[in-house]
Amino acid sequence: MFYEATGAVFIAIGAVIGFFAAKLLLKGDWILGWIKGTFALALITCAAIVALVAMDLFSYQQVIAEKSVATLEFRRVNNQEYDVVLMTTEGEEKRFRLLGDQWQLDARVIKWPNAMAAMGVKPAYRLERIGGRYYSLEKERNAERTVHGIYEQPYRIDLWEWLRKLNMSDVGIDATYGSAAYLPMADGALYEVTLGHSGLIARPFNDAADRAVSLWE
Repeated sequence: MFYEATGAVFIAIGAVIGFFAAKLLLKGDWILGWIKGTFALALITCAAIVALVAMDLFSYQQVIAEKSVATLEFRRVNNQEYDVVLMTTEGEEKRFRLLGDQWQLDARVIKWPNAMAAMGVKPAYRLERIGGRYYSLEKERNAERTVHGIYEQPYRIDLWEWLRKLNMSDVGIDATYGSAAYLPMADGALYEVTLGHSGLIARPFNDAADRAVSLWE
């Protein structure tokens, strides 16, 4: 709810800025037209950036305690080759093909200052990528590898990347990767991935996954 409300506020700010920019451009006094025009275009650019930041923020979800974020089901296609169905808790389904023996899921996480946390603002997350790897070090170095992006960035504005580059940890804002530990791929295996304050955690969710983890350990 916080991220939807914050995004709506950003969009409203962008709309107000855009309104005043248009008003300046449409005003009939052209003595200072070039100044007004330049200022109006700057306002329009600012409005567009604010709106894009809001849209990027909409793509994140809140971390509430330990939350289930996805399930992953594996089907063997060939030796060390699997089809994966990733289902998010929002009901979005994505399909990938992974090569190797193990899989790993990554997420982007934004953590806010303690003052915001005290007001009930939770960390934000967005599932980012999934990849496979081989048990064999030789294959890991030389064989074909697969990494797939989960979220397609539709805009050039990337709030998470901005926060990382600005290095705002001194004020309590951290933009980090959360990664689940590598777990084995197996035919029919089903895993659940949860996200809490300690990061991503993947667990076996059926007998096939339990057997694969037992053999791997």
